Amino acid sequence: MTELRVGATASWTKTITQADIEAFAALTGDNNPLHLDEVFAQNTRFGRPIAHGMLVAGLISTVLGRLLPGPGTIYLSQSLQFVRPVYPGDTITATVEVIRIREDKPIVTLATRCVNQNGEEVLRGEAVVLAPEDSPHRPAEDP
Repeated sequence: MTELRVGATASWTKTITQADIEAFAALTGDNNPLHLDEVFAQNTRFGRPIAHGMLVAGLISTVLGRLLPGPGTIYLSQSLQFVRPVYPGDTITATVEVIRIREDKPIVTLATRCVNQNGEEVLRGEAVVLAPEDSPHRPAEDP
């Protein structure tokens, strides 16, 4: 687990497969043909199926729960801007950066970002989490 301080970062990388997209659709019930139907998707602005935005955003949750702040982290909020489509076969790196830590309790604000294998941003936002009690914790620092 990375030390919890302003400026700390952590990343997680995953290649999104068609099987991931199908599993996400089955799990959530989101069977939008844009994600699952090659013929339908060919007639859209994307020209082929794309991954669910929330599947990609889920990689941020992986970073938060596994790396920074780490196991036991509880999501309080997440804003998201979907910048580019993600296609099956794209390799996505989700990165979080601590931008604020409350002095009175371990509530942490993090910049969140996902990029594809070409370094192109596909998603950005901001997360607020409750860090686990045993996280190394420093008061907020001025940038």
